[in-house]
Amino acid sequence: MIIDEPTDLGGTNDGPNPVEYVLAALSGCLNVMCHIVAQEMNIKLKGVEIKISGALNPEKLFGKETENRAGYKSIHVEIKPDTDTDKDTLQKWIQTVEARCPVSDNLTNPTPVHIALA
Repeated sequence: MIIDEPTDLGGTNDGPNPVEYVLAALSGCLNVMCHIVAQEMNIKLKGVEIKISGALNPEKLFGKETENRAGYKSIHVEIKPDTDTDKDTLQKWIQTVEARCPVSDNLTNPTPVHIALA
């Protein structure tokens, strides 16, 4: 796994940066859950298209005194299923996908993280 930063931030721009991996993890987890839940609900899902973006203010990252968070202020996801299933069933499907996605849960709810010197 390559984790990098752009050259203007001291990296070599050879791979995604850590916050891009956050979006990739959410998108990947949602994709898996879309297919699992569709199978459980007997929905014939040919595939899904996921568009994801996040609003990030880099001030704290660069050491500026600010009230802004260091992480994403918001993340927006659009999921377009390739299926002939009716809208009511799809609404239940997407609610179930969101409720059961572990990465979505970790981003939506406070998760204690303990960082210590080893």
